Amino acid sequence: MRAASVVILAIAGLCLSGMPGQAQTKSVVLKGATLIDGAGGKPLPDSVLVIRDGRIAAVGSVTAVPVPSDADVVDLKGKSIIPGMISDHSHVGIVRGLKASPDNYNRDYILSQLRQWEAYGVTTITSLGLNAPEFYDLRADLHAGKAPGADIFGADRGIGVAMGAPPVAIVPVGPNQIYRPDTPDAAREAVREMAGRKTDLIKIWLDDFGKLLPVKVKPEVYTAAVDEAHKNALRVAFHINDLEDAQAALKAGADILAHGIRDKEIDPPTIELMKKNAAWYVPTLALDDSNFIFADKPQVSADPFVNRALDPAVKTQLEDPAWQQKVHDAPASERARKALAMNQKNLMTLYKAGIGIGFGSDSGVGLRFPGIAEHRELDLMVEAGLTPMQALTIATSGAAKLLKLDDRGVLLAGKLADLVVLDADPSADIANVHKISAVWHRGKPVAGPIATFAQR
Repeated sequence: MRAASVVILAIAGLCLSGMPGQAQTKSVVLKGATLIDGAGGKPLPDSVLVIRDGRIAAVGSVTAVPVPSDADVVDLKGKSIIPGMISDHSHVGIVRGLKASPDNYNRDYILSQLRQWEAYGVTTITSLGLNAPEFYDLRADLHAGKAPGADIFGADRGIGVAMGAPPVAIVPVGPNQIYRPDTPDAAREAVREMAGRKTDLIKIWLDDFGKLLPVKVKPEVYTAAVDEAHKNALRVAFHINDLEDAQAALKAGADILAHGIRDKEIDPPTIELMKKNAAWYVPTLALDDSNFIFADKPQVSADPFVNRALDPAVKTQLEDPAWQQKVHDAPASERARKALAMNQKNLMTLYKAGIGIGFGSDSGVGLRFPGIAEHRELDLMVEAGLTPMQALTIATSGAAKLLKLDDRGVLLAGKLADLVVLDADPSADIANVHKISAVWHRGKPVAGPIATFAQR
């Protein structure tokens, strides 16, 4: 048996054993860490986790799981392990630096984003709409482990409305990245085209952005889209903001509310609709938070954990005192603060009601940076009233369940060996999830401490 005393040695040595997609010829054992399984079980101290061929071969206490005699052993005493996080709501290829453009939807840039998510411990993401045709080759390569970075699922283009959401002023995507049907027949055809490409989900935008947009998708259009999606065995995620729109979406058959309800307190009839549909709720607390947090608390972006992954143009903007003051004082920022508070309250109401809660931050758009936004989402969920363990369970096994993935999100035998090694116990303090020591994906170490991360 060969033992390495620190994780960085594992990364230096074990990364030489093969590239993504290649078979692993011998076992690797992660030994001694406190293990959080992602399923809500109590943290397991002094654990043993055996990895073979990209999957977890065995896991348990040091007294229950034998260590293979020829295994490479990584000593993780004093550290913690959690499953790789899973985002149910992100976007790729939309914003680069401070510029949103259809030109950003290209393989090289998207792979750089996926590497960043992975380095921050998010090993699977869902690009929830606004995807160009390149998405499908990327998805195939990432599913097969032929490309580096977080694995990816997605919702093809999605359905919006002309002159309405998604607003071109915020997301100026190309014509092959969004459908804007104006009749039920056109909506059905759009869904059939997406189904033909084997999309994972269908996305519909139902929002006028606080009456800033003149129109919303018509009820007969989104109802037809939902019906056609269900005929094709596809679930539908709705972008919503208001309680009224959430109710309308649920009555039409929505399977997922892809944002939190932020204008009013959620009421019992809406909860009953969610239970009837077995609908999931992805609060995306970080969405409104990102509209003011960097101005209200400049120390957030100055934190090396955040600053390391910021584009130079973004750093310049966030560090500008004039920009900070302008954003802090803006009426839109005050609306965002109130929306976040309402969203956090509704999250707790739904969690206590037993509604399925997904995990996502709408990262990849605006100032919601890949990986960083997911960590901020965890912080905000705990701030709302969840325990660290509850938030971590949502971000791992809960997020996997939303996507109907049974091969990841938990650290159990037979599951993918996607995991994050931390320098401290996140069950004691959610801030400890930021103390990344290493990320393992597909059974191999792919990233070390954030201080070693370099944008590409």
